[in-house]
Amino acid sequence: MDIDQAKIPQATAKRLPLYYRFLENLKASGKQRVSSSELSEAVKVDSATIRRDFSYFGALGKKGYGYNVNYLLSFFRKTLDQDETTKVILIGVGNLGTAFLNYNFSKNNNTKIVMAFDVDEEKVGLEIGGVKIYNLNDLEKIIDPEVSAAILTVPAASAQKIADRLSDVGIKGILNFTPARLTVPDHIRVHHIDLSIELQALIYFLKHYPL
Repeated sequence: MDIDQAKIPQATAKRLPLYYRFLENLKASGKQRVSSSELSEAVKVDSATIRRDFSYFGALGKKGYGYNVNYLLSFFRKTLDQDETTKVILIGVGNLGTAFLNYNFSKNNNTKIVMAFDVDEEKVGLEIGGVKIYNLNDLEKIIDPEVSAAILTVPAASAQKIADRLSDVGIKGILNFTPARLTVPDHIRVHHIDLSIELQALIYFLKHYPL
């Protein structure tokens, strides 16, 4: 079935990896089928939203039967390009960057950090989590041409200049963990993740909307 990805809402697209991970766990446990209510309980997304998300991809399940786990896994594996490895680089090997290298998407076999860059000469040449650290000055010379995305964990003051360089070497997506709001060309997608803002929002909700 041909899917027009442009018609899939961004909110739905962001939930697909969540569904996929849960389905992998179900398959590993030997479960053959799952209902939208079971999915809802596991991933904390209401059943109506799950059914609406799945409806964008056609008839994935049957009323009264639920969803076939193997079929859904196969479908979403193809939709999410799980059969292809996506190469990612990391810029900035501080505490957060080091944590990323040690983790290196161990639960997501199709995404791998393949190179890391830093300006600290004491870190250049080291390997963390099996990933070699290179000098940021050499970015344009040695970057793997198959890399499509970058994780940015650098000081905010350096973020825009590095984003400009990433744009010049063909990076299509940036996961930005700095407080800086980056200006990039239209063909580059940036996801901003400011941990301090997320924590402030959590504390606000704890105070004003207690469970």
